[in-house]
Amino acid sequence: MKKKPLICVAMSGGVDSSVVPILLREQGYDVIGVTMQIWQESQTDPRHAGCCSLGAVEDARRVARILDIPHYVINFKDTFRETVIDEFIEEYSKGRTPNPCVTCNKKVKFEALLAKMQELGCDALATGHYARVRKNVVTGRYELLRAAGGAKDQSYVLYTLSQTQLSQVMFPLGELGDKAETRQMAREAGLPVADKPDSQEICFVSDAGGYKEFLRKSRPEVFEKGELVTPDGEVLGHHAGLADFTVGQRRGLGVAKGKPLYVIGLEPKQNRVVVGEEADLLKTEVPLSEVVWSATAEQAEPIRVMAKIRYNMTAQPATLYGGTNPKVVFDEPVKAVTPGQIAVAYDGDVVVAGGKIR
Repeated sequence: MKKKPLICVAMSGGVDSSVVPILLREQGYDVIGVTMQIWQESQTDPRHAGCCSLGAVEDARRVARILDIPHYVINFKDTFRETVIDEFIEEYSKGRTPNPCVTCNKKVKFEALLAKMQELGCDALATGHYARVRKNVVTGRYELLRAAGGAKDQSYVLYTLSQTQLSQVMFPLGELGDKAETRQMAREAGLPVADKPDSQEICFVSDAGGYKEFLRKSRPEVFEKGELVTPDGEVLGHHAGLADFTVGQRRGLGVAKGKPLYVIGLEPKQNRVVVGEEADLLKTEVPLSEVVWSATAEQAEPIRVMAKIRYNMTAQPATLYGGTNPKVVFDEPVKAVTPGQIAVAYDGDVVVAGGKIR
């Protein structure tokens, strides 16, 4: 008999990744489950438990037992701290607003875990992300696509996947209609995580004070006092640390000027927070760094795309430029272009490229 392909399923303890083995076995694959233990905290409130906390590991183990599949727990704590957490802290110290989920996908799930998958002798790695992968028979390149359902699409946080990685991953949930369908499948299988809430927070930020309290404990020196100024340099007040602020923020500024004020920029060298009016937040040009070209090799000429600078933003018409000064230029101004966040460009459902906002 021909051996069935063996798929390694990254099981985070949530409902999405718990349904993946069910779908794969229905499609004729053999599966094993692997859970990354990347954070040591175990929270009683599931909204703050995070994927891959101790509690999540136990949930994944229970699901694997019910589904009768082999399950392994791999300690990635050091890798996670050295990549995701250290970068998170460093970015805030430089006046940028990082996206730790994108960093985790790039450096942990689809680098470290893919390597482990190969050590285990598996043919591919499957995750519970809502996205799709296909090979373009004309170009010969693998393409990352939005999920078929659209409402739960996660292609935005997966844009860093290289051609080699795209050839080795599977996203079975990408063809489902929505999250409700996933939960119903979990209920029918008798899985205890069928109604488990989605994690609402950054997985390693478990304190009541949120990420700011986490940063204060991890690197208190990033909270050095400085000035709050207008674009023309007028000092309106003082702040307790750049890490307290992000572009677009309105609340908690502690200053007034007879009209609503927003954070429009952070200047780490001067340790200044620049505030202005809402109109000052509008920009058309979004400079990029660390650009990953996905569906196509880097283009010498500008190309028309639909682009977004936030996960929950509706993509807008824009032009994508490569070369030594990569950028996205929107047809109409977009609000709160935030250094450290991510811009992703699409051609229909296909991810063309993405990068970190400079």
